[in-house]
Amino acid sequence: MKVSDLQAPLKVAGIGAGYFAQFHYDAWKRIRDVELVAVADQDNSKARAFTSPTYGDAAEMLMSEQPDLVDIITPPLSHGPLISLALETQAKAIICQKPFCSDLSEATAIANKCEAAGVPLIVHENFRFQPWYRALKGELERERVGQLLQVTFRLRPGDGQDPDAYLSRQPSFQKMPKFLVHETAIHWIDTFRYLLGEPTTVYADLRQLNPTICGEDAGMILFGYKDGLRAVFDGNRLLDHPAEDHRQTMGEASVEGTKGEIKLRGDGSLWFRSKNTVTEIEILGAQPKNGFGGDCVHALQSHVVSGLLDGRPLENTALSYLRNLEIEAAVYRSAEIGQRIELSHDPS
Repeated sequence: MKVSDLQAPLKVAGIGAGYFAQFHYDAWKRIRDVELVAVADQDNSKARAFTSPTYGDAAEMLMSEQPDLVDIITPPLSHGPLISLALETQAKAIICQKPFCSDLSEATAIANKCEAAGVPLIVHENFRFQPWYRALKGELERERVGQLLQVTFRLRPGDGQDPDAYLSRQPSFQKMPKFLVHETAIHWIDTFRYLLGEPTTVYADLRQLNPTICGEDAGMILFGYKDGLRAVFDGNRLLDHPAEDHRQTMGEASVEGTKGEIKLRGDGSLWFRSKNTVTEIEILGAQPKNGFGGDCVHALQSHVVSGLLDGRPLENTALSYLRNLEIEAAVYRSAEIGQRIELSHDPS
C-alpha cells in the first residue's frame, strides 16, 4: 500500500508511556480521522493509563495491530531499533520524538532507510507548531517589522535550580551529558530555521551552573545569516520570566526590524510596537493552557494526519531534520574551541 492509499480512520499505535507521552495520547484522542489502537511500554501499568489494549513488547503490538502510523515516544537510544522494527512490520508512516536518535550518523542512516522504503518518517519537533510562532511567521512574511535585523529568544523556565531539579518530571535530564542544546535549544534551532531560513554561522558559549546535573544548563548561541540578520538564543534553565506558567512559552522573544518590534510574552501573546512609538498593539492574545505549549503536540499530529490523508507536504521529515542535528553539532564544536563556526552551504 502506498501512503497515498491511506484512508481514514488512521490506525495509530504508540510506543512509550513516559512523562511526555500523555500529551501525545491526549492529542490523538482529539484528532478526527484517527483511531488510537494500542500502546506499548515495558511497564504495562503505565501504558494502561492511556488506552486498551496495551502491550509490554513493541514487536508483539506491531505484529498484532498492524497500525498505519507508529508514534515513537521513547529515549534516543531506542529510536533506531524501533524505527527499523516499524519498517519490518509494514508501518505506513512513523513519527519519532526528539532528541532524534543517538547521534547524527545513526539519524542519517535511519532517515535514508525510511526514504528508501518509501515510508514517511517525521521527527516530533513541535515548537514550530506553537500558535505564537505560526502567527509570527505570517507577520514576518507580511514584513510587519520591515527589514528584519535582530531576533532574540530568552529561555527562562526556572526549573533548573537545587539538587532536585527535573526529578519530579523528567529525571533523565540530570544524567544527560549534553543537555541545554541537545534537549532544549534544539527546539529553537528548528524554530529559527522555520522563521528565518538557514543560518550561515554559529558561535556558542555554554556553561554548567547546577553541579547536580551532568550537562550544560546555560549558554548563549549567536546565529548569523547572509543578509546581516542575527539571532540570539539566550538560555538559562535556572532563571524564570514573568508568567503564570513558565512552560507555556518557556521564555520571551523580541523580533526587531526597521519598522518596529514584535514581542512574545510568557502567556503566548504577541505585541507590535512601531518604530519611534511607545504604544504596543496586540497581534495575538494570550493563549489557552490546554495540552502542552499552546497545544503544539495536537497541531503537529494534526498536520501529519492531514498530510498523510490529503497528500500535503509534511514539515520536519527526518531528512530535512538532519540539518538541525548538523547545526547542533556545530554549536557544541564552537563552544569547545571558542570560535565562530562557518556552516555548510544552504542544504535547500
